Amino acid sequence: MKIAVLGAGHVGPVIARLALAAGYEVGIAGSGDPARIEMITEFLAPGAVAQSASDAVADAGLVVLAIPWHRFSTLDPRLFAGKVVIDSMNHWPPAAEPLGTSEEVARRLVGAQVVKTLNHVAYQDMEPAGGRAVGLAGDSPAALESAAVFLERIGFDPVPVGSLAAGRLLEPGGPVFGVAASRQEFEKFTKEQS
Repeated sequence: MKIAVLGAGHVGPVIARLALAAGYEVGIAGSGDPARIEMITEFLAPGAVAQSASDAVADAGLVVLAIPWHRFSTLDPRLFAGKVVIDSMNHWPPAAEPLGTSEEVARRLVGAQVVKTLNHVAYQDMEPAGGRAVGLAGDSPAALESAAVFLERIGFDPVPVGSLAAGRLLEPGGPVFGVAASRQEFEKFTKEQS
């Protein structure tokens, strides 16, 4: 399966490297011409292919959003119809109520199956993943399963925390944001929120 990573800043190349090491084909896109990130890609994620967002997403089985929140509105929602989309973005400061960031993503990307995960782990703590527990939230059982398989394959221990609305647990200000929480701690926080 091909993975599309949208974002060539700090988080995107780390996720691309983990995916490549797990045997995935990876397309990575920045905010402009792919030629602008070719050297970055060769250095930070050797083996990934620098592409436009539309080309990277077109034949991907899973898309990872690792772009700054303010760039999200520039994406064409039609690209994501029928795709499983991992939202690893954060809004600084936390997004205004009543919706969490992934709920906003799902509302805009009509037809996509959105899963919130990886946003609560600092990029410098992602490698090696070493079986670190990560929460994931979503409304589609099939998308959650696809995301969980991906997370396991790149070295994480995925812990479902509930619906997409429960993804607020993983956002800035949430109890597990930036915390190396164990599976048991994720499960405890999930029970407390229900």
